[in-house]
Amino acid sequence: MPANKPPAVHTTETGSAAAGAAVLSNAPQTKQEDKNQRYWFHILRQDTPAARNLHAAKLVNKAWQQGDRVGIVCDTPEHAQEMDDLLWNFSPDAFIPHSVISETNTPYKDPVGILLHPQAAEDWDTVIILCAELPAHADQFKRLALIAQNDPVVLDQARAHFKQLRALGIEARVHDQRQR
Repeated sequence: MPANKPPAVHTTETGSAAAGAAVLSNAPQTKQEDKNQRYWFHILRQDTPAARNLHAAKLVNKAWQQGDRVGIVCDTPEHAQEMDDLLWNFSPDAFIPHSVISETNTPYKDPVGILLHPQAAEDWDTVIILCAELPAHADQFKRLALIAQNDPVVLDQARAHFKQLRALGIEARVHDQRQR
């Protein structure tokens, strides 16, 4: 396996917060194993940004339905607006109260925030990364989901994020839909 490719981990997704936690066993877990299960990479079979955004919207809906405060980190105001529109319209049955938070000091009231600058780690239960740069304090988030469509540039970003987390002592779980 190439050194820069994250290993594929085939797991069963169930109803935990942002990313659908892996059910591994009933054995007690160490603190590090518990921490690692809070970090997920979702590698999509599709290669479009629209597929990535839709997958993010589904994770947001799932996490919000379970009571999480969810932050979605985007790179640009245009991408934030795309996510804003998608969260209002992606499902006729879904209602996800959210707002775009463009400044770090902007107060927020909604349980879901579309962020252009990552807020403090303690502000969110689940953070979904859709941006090119991993937030500096990524290891402090309660739960972190990174989503990459099957595009070479985005996959390279995901590999860089994976390496950064590994350097912080985090072995993120990988849900690679390309393998299915």
